[in-house]
Amino acid sequence: MAGQMSLFGGSTPVTEGEGTKETPREHAARLNEILNHAAYAYYALDAPEMTDAQFDRYLRELQGIEAAHPELVTPDSYTQRIGGFVSEQFAPVRHAQRMYSIDDAMNLEELDEWLARTDEALGATPEHPLAYTCELKIDGLGIALTYRDGRLVRAATRGDGTTGEDVTQNALTIKDIPRTLARAGLAKIADGGFGHSIEVRGEVYMPRHSFQRLNEENDAAGRPPFANPRNAAAGSLRQKDPKVTGARDLETFIYAVADEGPLAVATQHDFLAWLSSCGFSVNPHARRVTSSKAVHEYCADALAHRDSLDYDIDGVVVKVDEFSGQETLGFTARAPRWSIAFKFPPEEKKTVLREIRVQVGRTGVLTPVAEFDPVVVAGSTIARATLHNIDEVHRRDVRVGDTIVVHKAGDVIPEVVGPVLDGEMAQEHAARPEWEMPKVCPSCGSPVVQEEGEVAYRCVSIDCPAQALERLIHWGSRPAMDIDGLGEEIVKHLLDEGAVRDVADYYDHLTEDMLAGTQTGRVYDTTTKDHIEGDAIVVGPTIAKKIMEQIEASKKQGLARVLFGLGIRHVGTNVAQLLAKRFGSLEALMLADEETIASIEGIGPKIAHAVHEFFEIKENVAVLERLRAAGVMLEQPGFGEEPEVPQTLSGLTFVLTGTLEHYTRDEAGAKLKAMGAKVSGSVSKRTSYVVAGAAAGSKLTKAQSLGVPVLDEAALEEIIATGKVPEA
Repeated sequence: MAGQMSLFGGSTPVTEGEGTKETPREHAARLNEILNHAAYAYYALDAPEMTDAQFDRYLRELQGIEAAHPELVTPDSYTQRIGGFVSEQFAPVRHAQRMYSIDDAMNLEELDEWLARTDEALGATPEHPLAYTCELKIDGLGIALTYRDGRLVRAATRGDGTTGEDVTQNALTIKDIPRTLARAGLAKIADGGFGHSIEVRGEVYMPRHSFQRLNEENDAAGRPPFANPRNAAAGSLRQKDPKVTGARDLETFIYAVADEGPLAVATQHDFLAWLSSCGFSVNPHARRVTSSKAVHEYCADALAHRDSLDYDIDGVVVKVDEFSGQETLGFTARAPRWSIAFKFPPEEKKTVLREIRVQVGRTGVLTPVAEFDPVVVAGSTIARATLHNIDEVHRRDVRVGDTIVVHKAGDVIPEVVGPVLDGEMAQEHAARPEWEMPKVCPSCGSPVVQEEGEVAYRCVSIDCPAQALERLIHWGSRPAMDIDGLGEEIVKHLLDEGAVRDVADYYDHLTEDMLAGTQTGRVYDTTTKDHIEGDAIVVGPTIAKKIMEQIEASKKQGLARVLFGLGIRHVGTNVAQLLAKRFGSLEALMLADEETIASIEGIGPKIAHAVHEFFEIKENVAVLERLRAAGVMLEQPGFGEEPEVPQTLSGLTFVLTGTLEHYTRDEAGAKLKAMGAKVSGSVSKRTSYVVAGAAAGSKLTKAQSLGVPVLDEAALEEIIATGKVPEA
């Protein structure tokens, strides 16, 4: 069975860059971009976009590139980062010492290599073996607790490792965090703790039973569920209102200290005992061992019993027990050399694949989904898993009727590993037909297309019910028709209630009364004479009138915004403006052939094909005719009248970041584009200038590290006024 992983061995990571023409530098840059984006979603938004296993794979791939090309190791590489982000929601807190990440061992072979290196570095012998402390790796949110004179004075998240977020008020609601250290613990601090600050560290987590109850409450209230207990814990600890945190039933395990100097303890094992004497919650399963065999046994035992715990673990942390040995080994740029995390492989179960069903996403992408007999994996029952695309179905070679192996990637996301091909199962598998993507959309019956060079199949019908919500929201967005008030919740309820189905319904079907009675997705939290607690809050006549006025005003936005609002594949704001500028009317654009469209500078054959294909679908044309009949302007205002703007900024690429005083970034970008410039959303060595407004963040930092010229708003205004960049 390809790709299967066991406790005592691991699969070889898949290298994303294989088969490409990327240089090592380009490959490293791409991996850094992926890792930074994923880390931001995980740490800052509490909304992971990839599994832990995927993240680890990318990180290890980057480490491999940098090992082969040391010149690519830069201070801003993710391999040099500890991880995490600092939110602006809370006051920043500087840790007493850096809170490091821990390097991973993905299988026991890698763990043994680390043990052997560590034994050798510290001079261990069979007669005098090195002692290690093994601890369960808690899947929670890192926290640092500072005690001064034995009293809790501050609690902070890990943040970026150097600076965290002040969550003291929220931490005070967590019942197992002591407000003062117990007398027995104070006795082992120099001077009885007085005159000293001690920063201890650990994890905040949500017990599984509490997580289940919270998601049941969310479901009953119509709120989205949390993905897993770790996300629930992170979201709960970082609430603006401490009362919300207090109601979420959080707990802690403490296991580390910033500086053991003031403490009368010399080993990690004794330190854990000291933590208990202070009143901290310490995981009871920590064990001191003196051989690699004992480390293996601890890992195997932890893996075997993980489902019986009331909290999530994703591995085992192994530490050199003696503090003196830890000091000798020291740290790398991001992790201690005296510790390693053995990561558990995902738990695998067998089941029977009953159906491969096609799901149409909000953007029209058709995704095959495996439906199989329910099976309990990693503590919960699963019965379906995405197969991503047709290439993945063929790569995994799963067929309806197969006995398959499933697991949870990162212990969260259900995933099909592949078919079981033992004995007669192989012959039965070979006799089953390979699965193929349908030729028409299962939601609307329109033809399905696959663009050259892409693996995804798409439905491009504007009238497709499966895509309706996304298209309806997009139409009202600021760069499209700019209809304020048409947020996701309101649009969703309008769709559910049958008030709108496509964008033309905003103009020829939706009424003010319909909109006034639409739910907002919120409920009343109090009871008055007009409502009771828990009643749905509706839009109401006042706001409904304002939204309908904006819908009416949007009719005059013009062709460029209409083209962008339609959500045509590859047609962003810039392409929409190019098309509107060239053709002037929707009618002229619809009559143009692909070759004519592709001849426009900045468009090309791929975009031209998508545009032409969109107008070939009769359902799309029907919606456009209804828009015209409703009075929506399908021409570009001033077409053929506006003077040609000199393209003095042609060949230059600008990145706008931070808050500008006199323009929105969209407005400034439009003015730069009008003079021939390209405006990008990311900084690279090919960026010509970065315009930095107030509160500029990571883009400014990256520009400075790459040596990209940085301009202020005054310089931007000069460029807009003169069409020339300032002299160096």
